[in-house]
Amino acid sequence: MKRFLDFIAAAGGLLALFWLIALLALLVRLTSPGPGLFAQDRVGRNGRVFTCWKLRTMAQGTPSLATHEMPAAAVTPLGRHLRRWKLDELPQLWNVLKGEMSLVGPRPCLPTQTAVIEARRALGVLALRPGITGLAQVENIDMSTPERLAQADAAYAARRSLAFDLVLLARTVTGSGRGDRVAEEPPQR
Repeated sequence: MKRFLDFIAAAGGLLALFWLIALLALLVRLTSPGPGLFAQDRVGRNGRVFTCWKLRTMAQGTPSLATHEMPAAAVTPLGRHLRRWKLDELPQLWNVLKGEMSLVGPRPCLPTQTAVIEARRALGVLALRPGITGLAQVENIDMSTPERLAQADAAYAARRSLAFDLVLLARTVTGSGRGDRVAEEPPQR
């Protein structure tokens, strides 16, 4: 049932928001060098690697690191707004449509984030399809604390239901949680 609802919501979302995704991708291209869309390998269900799509929010040439390891200066001015309103995640509807992701589930990590992968494996979280949003994200738990993140993901798995997914989607849309965030800038002297 969850997969069916994900498919219907992703297909409807892509049809309704294709124009917005295309417009935002064009704005990204016009405001900073590089492509509007960003593709990155992420760890999916059962540890399989897939290509995750996002609107590019970082300067071209930024190394492929975990978000919490990125300096805030790597985020483009438009990227700050896209990340704040979570619009950078819209292209992931394509990943949901393809069955690589769900609307709600554990956020997919990079293959290099071995501590996150192992903590999730130990708690059985890798059996879940990763999500565009999830419990950890709305609770402000990012990937810099792998054990805490995996525990939140496992708590989601234990409570997983259509009603709980709707609550998490509503919390995401209304701005709850920041999810992964870039490293804080050192204080200016």
